[in-house]
Amino acid sequence: MIIVVGLGNPGRRYTGTRHNMGQEVVQHLAARLRVRLQDEGWARVGKWRGEGATLVLAIPETYMNVSGQAVKDLLRRRRKGPGDLLVVHDDMDLSLGHLRLRPGNGAGGHNGVRSIIEELGTGMFPRLRVGIGRPPAGVDPTAFVLDRFTPEERPTIDAAVALAADAVLVAAAQGLAAA
Repeated sequence: MIIVVGLGNPGRRYTGTRHNMGQEVVQHLAARLRVRLQDEGWARVGKWRGEGATLVLAIPETYMNVSGQAVKDLLRRRRKGPGDLLVVHDDMDLSLGHLRLRPGNGAGGHNGVRSIIEELGTGMFPRLRVGIGRPPAGVDPTAFVLDRFTPEERPTIDAAVALAADAVLVAAAQGLAAA
């Protein structure tokens, strides 16, 4: 079983923003797999069983900077550990639409990931990073991640979300190395 956590901020105000890429990937997976996400603790959670794989899809209902509280609670409820996670999140250090799947390490400057590491006491959990690109010169990074994608960027992001969902399914069925 893999617990797929899509990071983002709760509420309509943040829907479609760069910082909510993780949520967008999990919502895409839930729609594709026809999984209904329901409130469970500090997250919306749903479960899917397929050929050779079981996924728990989760979207924390906490703000990004305290995502670790929701993730820790989810692991406790499911009696699972950090190695059972796959955290999906935005990454400014990757070009727009690029993906990177890694087994685990530091936070890489991402406050949501930092919160999870602090709560779990380890950074040894896999992450799927979705590139949102760097802010233009003179644009505050905080404002940049809270902005929505431009109409020109949206097709690239939509393709990246679908590809990220595919990667999650491959990782669940065949392991991280295959994805």
